[in-house]
Amino acid sequence: MTSEAVYEVRNLSFSYPGYERKVLDDASLILRRGEVLCILGPNGAGKTTLLNCMAGLLTPEAGEIMLCGRDIRTMNVKEIASLAGYVPQLHTPAFDYRVIDFVLMGRAPETGMFGRPGTDDEHRCLDILEGMGLGHLAYKSYLDISGGERQQLLIARAIVQDPEVVLFDEPTAHLDYGNQHRVLRRIKQMASEGYSIVITTHNPDHALLLGDKAAIVSRIGKIVQGDSSFILTEETLSEVYGMDIRIRYIEELGRTSCLVPGL
Repeated sequence: MTSEAVYEVRNLSFSYPGYERKVLDDASLILRRGEVLCILGPNGAGKTTLLNCMAGLLTPEAGEIMLCGRDIRTMNVKEIASLAGYVPQLHTPAFDYRVIDFVLMGRAPETGMFGRPGTDDEHRCLDILEGMGLGHLAYKSYLDISGGERQQLLIARAIVQDPEVVLFDEPTAHLDYGNQHRVLRRIKQMASEGYSIVITTHNPDHALLLGDKAAIVSRIGKIVQGDSSFILTEETLSEVYGMDIRIRYIEELGRTSCLVPGL
């Protein structure tokens, strides 16, 4: 791993029109090449807002965001998309695409607004689908597949962009327990393949499973970031979520887990 920064968020502030307080207030974080950064925080703290600013979907009122050394304010949508893939929480299609056509949309930054993906693009998509164990879905209707499969295809669509970093906005929020862990395994595999990853989540267990780095967005829009083992303490998590939280190493599973006593 190198210390080269992929993302730098510096002194970011953001508020929505008519909203009394700032959602983000002088917030800063850094993502280095090859890292996995899990962003946690209570409901309404600004995790999705932060991610949308990093993806260029929202414009902050102060501060700056550097993507691979460039200020995103100087970059157009195509330039941002060529470096940063974005995986939303949920996707409801407006049209009935074939799965292969949906994934091919990830090639849009390379083909341009009026361009058409070529045979090489389709082969690239098929290779990615096969590698993810989804090749059997390629020519099925996107409307006829499960929510877990759709979430996996959102990841495939981001990968086919060939980005430097992938931003995941609560990718397991609408999935059952099995599909949550399938997505987390896929994210961990992507990290091993060299992608830099940012993931927002409500579940501190996800951050413990993925390891690496963690950041917590507070209710007043501040960010604290560091190694997961340093940031994810019982005291901090109990304060963030307003309840007694324990962190224990479970020898049988070979990992640390986040637990709530007395339920």
